[in-house]
Amino acid sequence: MNYRHSYHAGNFADVFKHTQLVLLLQCLYGKESPFCYLDTHAGAGRYDLHGTSAQKTGEYLQGVMRLRARDDVPAVLADYLDAVYALNPGADDLRYYPGSPCIAHHLLRPQDRMVLMEMHPDDAVLLKREFRGDKRVHVHHTDGYQGLKAFVPPIEKRGLVLIDPPFEGGNEFECLVENLHIAYQRWRTGIFAVWYPLKDDIRVQHFHRQLMASGMRKLLRVELCLHARPPVNTLYGCGMIIINPPWQYDQKLQALLPQLLASLQPDGEGSTRVEWLVPE
Repeated sequence: MNYRHSYHAGNFADVFKHTQLVLLLQCLYGKESPFCYLDTHAGAGRYDLHGTSAQKTGEYLQGVMRLRARDDVPAVLADYLDAVYALNPGADDLRYYPGSPCIAHHLLRPQDRMVLMEMHPDDAVLLKREFRGDKRVHVHHTDGYQGLKAFVPPIEKRGLVLIDPPFEGGNEFECLVENLHIAYQRWRTGIFAVWYPLKDDIRVQHFHRQLMASGMRKLLRVELCLHARPPVNTLYGCGMIIINPPWQYDQKLQALLPQLLASLQPDGEGSTRVEWLVPE
């Protein structure tokens, strides 16, 4: 309950996560039938980059601002930036950065729906205010894992779940696997996107082993590392596990991630990874 994303909004991890969110939602456009987007740790919706928290860390300067400085970007990254610019109409500078709910909302069609969960009381109030009046959006002040059990599967039977915990507790990885497995058993055809930090290699390796032993299938491992030799005990990269990724999604990421890394790490360091943790 102490984590506040306002300190980290727009950093490299957000850019990594949100470009994949855009690509996944675009893949769902292949059918006219409605889909549901569910976000278990939705946050406040938007973040003020001119605010005290963002200015204190300045992390967005090494994230979204580096991408914005490029003269040309791939189509998916351009679509991601469009969602960012939508919160800053007519502005020469970026003041507001969209969290995952605002990015998904930017891409939502009239027939689609969003279910947003947020445990922090202040952020839940801001989230409800952000989408007040839009009947496609349902905001719940609740624990994301409890909400996952309550709202999966959605009535649309088609859609995407983003799970992006703060990783405050020492057992977050174990809790994540347990609740993810329950949701998967209830909705085997849904797409699940799970973000995780790269900071403690031993814990991440254990997380991957748990996933491989869970019986869940079609698990794609996607990672971006900013440093060839990671600093000790610091966030040197991040990853996502995609369950039931759309057709050829891995190939799209193999083409996209090196371009994204080049924007975020101009020194030429770092690496990307796209591989099947568990095949079909």
